Amino acid sequence: MSTPQFQAQLEKEVARRRTFAIISHPDAGKTTLTEKLLLYGGAIHLAGAVRAKANQRHTTSDWMEIEKQRGISISTSVLQFDYHGSQINLLDTPGHKDFSEDTYRTLTAADAAVMLIDAAKGVEPQTRKLFEVCRMRGLPIFTFVNKLDRPSRDPFDLMDELEKVLGIRSCPMTWPIGTGDRFRGVYDRQSKEVLFFQTEGEANVKGKLQAQRISNVSDPALAELLTGPRMDLDEAKELQSQLQTELELIETAGDPFNREQVLAGKLTPVFFGSAMNNFGVENFLQRFIELAPTPTARESADGPVSPTDPNFTGFFFKIQANMDPSHRDRVAFMRVCSGKFTRNMTVTHSRLNEDVKLSRPLNFFAQERVMVEEAWPGDIVGILDTSGELRIGDTLCEKGRIEYQGVPRFSPEHFAGVTILDPMKRKQLQKGLDQLSEEGVVQVYRQRGLGDKDPVLGAVGALQFEVLQHRLKAEYSVDVRIEKMPYIHARWIGGTGFSADFFDRREDSRSLEDRDGQPVVLFKSDWGLRWAEENNKTLKFLTTAPLKRN
Repeated sequence: MSTPQFQAQLEKEVARRRTFAIISHPDAGKTTLTEKLLLYGGAIHLAGAVRAKANQRHTTSDWMEIEKQRGISISTSVLQFDYHGSQINLLDTPGHKDFSEDTYRTLTAADAAVMLIDAAKGVEPQTRKLFEVCRMRGLPIFTFVNKLDRPSRDPFDLMDELEKVLGIRSCPMTWPIGTGDRFRGVYDRQSKEVLFFQTEGEANVKGKLQAQRISNVSDPALAELLTGPRMDLDEAKELQSQLQTELELIETAGDPFNREQVLAGKLTPVFFGSAMNNFGVENFLQRFIELAPTPTARESADGPVSPTDPNFTGFFFKIQANMDPSHRDRVAFMRVCSGKFTRNMTVTHSRLNEDVKLSRPLNFFAQERVMVEEAWPGDIVGILDTSGELRIGDTLCEKGRIEYQGVPRFSPEHFAGVTILDPMKRKQLQKGLDQLSEEGVVQVYRQRGLGDKDPVLGAVGALQFEVLQHRLKAEYSVDVRIEKMPYIHARWIGGTGFSADFFDRREDSRSLEDRDGQPVVLFKSDWGLRWAEENNKTLKFLTTAPLKRN
């Protein structure tokens, strides 16, 4: 039963939480930014570059062996730390397009997104796709323009591109002073301070940069501070004059800051810096905490549920097998949506309509784990799934039977058969495919009448097959051969009058079943899919899997 004291504590805990994801195109510096945010949160003492040399650390958020080998993020890492009294839940997502489905699932658990832009490249294709997902969810978006210390495009061009390509207005909170080898720092428009660029030799050190307050950007003393390593006063005066002109233009022609517009996802605050050199990151983190939303209400089948509702609820957005290779465990990541989570509490699993005792909840720092005694709305909790029954999109609730909107499984675009090289390890292969498909690495389809024999694999991106092959060998000791198949579309079938034989008889289609026994048809061409849709009016060809309930 809720008491005034509990309600007051619940509201206090909700108010101090920020849960967000970082989105970007590959190589924009996303995992590096994540490391530097953790550095300022005191969570790590040394940030290691992703493009690591042999003697450098691997990044904390890239914990899988294949991530360390390739220098890319291919799974979502859940990172939690405290910063000046605020509880930060940071979701580091894959930037590679072949893992965009994992990113989509992660965004369902976030209250805001940080969009990272490479200053030399601007808005890139993957950024556009992920931005659209954020827009679909109505997430507030904060923009960090990275790599200002390298040759960069004009900042006005970058802001103009945000509006033209993404359709979102922008408001610069900081402004760069020069770019590339003339980069001297950033000017904070709110505090009227200049943060001077930190040299590369000072990177990866937690020493805080002291910002210098400037009474007026036309102050001659500013030029003295902008001379840079070459001590070039003429260049400094040119940079100061350019800064004055650009700030005047922003004031007269730019969008004014409006927090309501930011929270509605219609205006993005823009910050400039260099994550690799640890520059502008802490300033961004401080302002982000001030401006970002606290945990928000979430839509359920019965309407929105407020985070301050005393009834505990949560939903699973990610499953990860074998985070601890020595124990071959399976962890389901849950976003707490309302009320208070406590260890050993008994809750209702809405899809199965069964009671579940949550006895082994964990907090994560990449693969490092700590037992959780309590958690509040916005927090991410890992649940050891010993039964194997938890699925992405499942809802848990303390009272009643609430179901949050499901997390969709997307239609794959790449398909393959899998052949085991040692038939004696078929059982290990089956276990690996079951666990990794639940995790979302690939989707597994069964051929009619064959059960688990000769499954067909589906993936949104082709690199997922390579990851599957690697993880089957590393985590299940199974060598397989992946053989690409000529199909390009998969559609779940709804409606009435479906005949699997009809599609199997056609040259360009094939009928299979998904993990729930629901019919799925594969097509080899756009034409074949269009023909099927036009000639089967009683059927529905669905791009996402229907949610199955008990």
